[in-house]
Amino acid sequence: MMLEKTKAKTPNILFNNPIEFIDPVIFRTQPKNSSTSLPRIITPSSNYSDPRPSFLNLDSVTYTRLFQFSTKTGFLNHGKLAHAHMVKTNHRPCVFLLNNLLYMYCKCDELDTARKLLDRMPKRNVVSYNSLISGYTKMGSFDNVMSLFNEGRVAGLKLDKFTYAGALSVCGQTGEIEVGKLIHGLIVVGGLASQIFLTNALIDMYSKCGNVDRARLLFENFDQLDGVSWNSMISGYVQSGAIKEMLSLLVKMHQDGLSLTTYTLGSVLKACSAKLDNSEPYGKMLHSCIVKLGFDLDFVVCTALLDMYAKTGELNDAVQIFKIVPNRNVVMYNAMISALLLDEAISSQHANEAFNLLRKMQMEGMKPSKFTFASMLKACNAVEAFEYGKQIQGQICKNNLQEDEFIGSALIDLYSSFGSIEDGRRCFNLLPKLDIVSWTSMIVGYVQNGKFESAFTLFYELLAAGSKPDEFLISSMLSACADLAAARSGEQIQGFAIKNGIEKFTMVQNSQICMYAKSGDIDSANLTFKQIESPDVVSWSVMICSHAQHGCARQALELFESMEDCGITPNHITFIGVLTACSHGGLVKEGLRYLERMKKDYGMTCSVKHCTCVVDLLGRAGQLVDAENFILTSDFKDNPVMWRALLSACRIYKDSTIAKRIADRVIELEPHAAASYVLLYNTYTDAGIDLPATEIRELMKDRGVKKEPGLSWIEVGSKVHTFVVGDKSHPMNELIYARLEAMLAKIKTNEGLFSNTESGQKDNKLVNNHSEKLAVTFGIISLPKSAPVRVMKNLRVCSDCHTTMKLFSKLERREIILRDPFRFHHFKEGDCSCRDYW
Repeated sequence: MMLEKTKAKTPNILFNNPIEFIDPVIFRTQPKNSSTSLPRIITPSSNYSDPRPSFLNLDSVTYTRLFQFSTKTGFLNHGKLAHAHMVKTNHRPCVFLLNNLLYMYCKCDELDTARKLLDRMPKRNVVSYNSLISGYTKMGSFDNVMSLFNEGRVAGLKLDKFTYAGALSVCGQTGEIEVGKLIHGLIVVGGLASQIFLTNALIDMYSKCGNVDRARLLFENFDQLDGVSWNSMISGYVQSGAIKEMLSLLVKMHQDGLSLTTYTLGSVLKACSAKLDNSEPYGKMLHSCIVKLGFDLDFVVCTALLDMYAKTGELNDAVQIFKIVPNRNVVMYNAMISALLLDEAISSQHANEAFNLLRKMQMEGMKPSKFTFASMLKACNAVEAFEYGKQIQGQICKNNLQEDEFIGSALIDLYSSFGSIEDGRRCFNLLPKLDIVSWTSMIVGYVQNGKFESAFTLFYELLAAGSKPDEFLISSMLSACADLAAARSGEQIQGFAIKNGIEKFTMVQNSQICMYAKSGDIDSANLTFKQIESPDVVSWSVMICSHAQHGCARQALELFESMEDCGITPNHITFIGVLTACSHGGLVKEGLRYLERMKKDYGMTCSVKHCTCVVDLLGRAGQLVDAENFILTSDFKDNPVMWRALLSACRIYKDSTIAKRIADRVIELEPHAAASYVLLYNTYTDAGIDLPATEIRELMKDRGVKKEPGLSWIEVGSKVHTFVVGDKSHPMNELIYARLEAMLAKIKTNEGLFSNTESGQKDNKLVNNHSEKLAVTFGIISLPKSAPVRVMKNLRVCSDCHTTMKLFSKLERREIILRDPFRFHHFKEGDCSCRDYW
């Protein structure tokens, strides 16, 4: 008896009260005024006095109703408790009960648990497989869908229409038309070809796979078509862009007496907004029919009409549609806001109108959706309304939407664009679920703000998390490698792209060209360009600009002519590359001719970058007065970049008189920019005028203007090595300085070897340990003799280092490639590709 009492005090049960499983967990959490019918629980009578706690035994019907209730309400925890109770009481479920449990897990997106449950089911039927197939299809896990489909066939189950429809849906999503044809054959063999449900699924599959003719053949040969059949066929024509066929089918549908639905009209209007086959007139004719049919005030149809007019460039008509609809809802407001922000270059006027619409929504008592806030953040980003963006974020937090992936990505983009990368990272860290868009936004933000190391770290975290980068993210990582000039890292990213089958995307290949070109490897950039099947305007422009920066002027202009022959219309970036090539090649007449062609043949207006190229072009040719007159007659005469380009030309031609006048002007426009002071100082120094040069240094000191420290870096192996002036922190420090001094001494004592190269530099300049000299010396020590030495620098190369690099290239008989912010210098056999003008 004593033993029995002890057991009674410490029972090994899941719940202390037999009623606790039902009452506290389910009844107390039921939403108020809920119409959901809960299972009726039969409890022991009130005079029940058994002192030993025990489980309440439930039957299969009760368990089934509990699982159905959890499925309907989404209260997964309640269903899990019921499942645990069923296991604990050793209840032996039937297939019907297990299918309800499986369906609950699938509907609540617990697919891993559902799969384990299916594997442990002693007996399964087609309903079991259909539940999991439906869940995997919803989550986009197409491989698992096809695996289950094949598993069901191997198990000898008689597959039904839902099983086949799930497999056909996957084929349509992935474009696997051959697999779809095999499934079509199985449907015919299985005697299910006469079912309209599967016919509609086949029409949809063939349409999505691009074989709209086969879909139409099925459509024409089936006798019992329903509204879904017509809509599927119309959607197929919409996807293929065959607007005439689509409208013809729409007319036939109306003639056959079938009622046009808002879904049908919405699909047709979507096709008319794509600007295919002169679609705009069709859209307007369809609008007339919609008015006659009385759909002109329907929210769905009006939203589609508004979207159609906005995408075809008829924004005023879109506004009129918006105004005539009474009692507008949030979706309608969102459509109008989206229409205003449709252009890639959002104007301030349209952004302000969008802001006013948000204000009006809130005044009318509407609650903005996450799409509304994301659009507002996009507008703030476009018109640089950072403070307003912060206010939008406040409203986002007030509505508890800050953890939404869509909103989070927009916030990261906003903060990254305004340089507040740490705030962007905080938004990133708040997201409970990270998708590829969120990862990409944060990594791109790091790249945009020059935080390349952080970008690579986050990229590796993404890979470790099992996420699969898309072509946009790979393109961004290649851009980071380009800015770092880290060709080896870029090659690893390229290998990853090849392994994952996204290397053929034009976006990826364009970034790859840029990566190789900015790393000094123009030959690999050329090879990548030749591998692009259909190069677009970006591809051509990147190649033209790359050749221009490398001093290959003639090749850049030949590429431009080939681009025109291929029928590709150049853009503003293309002409920047062309004008830069003319400037670096000393082709004054050609450059001015291309400038006129840009304005007359292509109707483009000159930007400050184009005009700066022209100033550099005239300055390189020594036409300093003409360059100054060009600036004074341009629309950018108050832009310091233009004057600084002319000041650089004055330094090359040692014209200290004009340089003083130009420097006064540029310092007036930008009094705290160190570049202007340094250029003027170098002009006086190169001309041998020491006193004014000293005065410039004093002026900088008085005004608190500090020159940015020089920084050079070189990639050796898988590591980027960085150097500053007089750097002593490198592990190979002693070896680097010893080799540098030896090379400088050899140049000094063997000047006869360099008769074709300037060598009249002062000793104190030759022994000056500038960062590029240290980086080049390290490259000479570390790299094979056959490998070129590629060094990057954040500032313009000084004249002493430029001359020294020419001497090093001849002394060591190897190519040295040095990139500064303005161009590439290819040093070979004592000469430089820039012809001593940079």
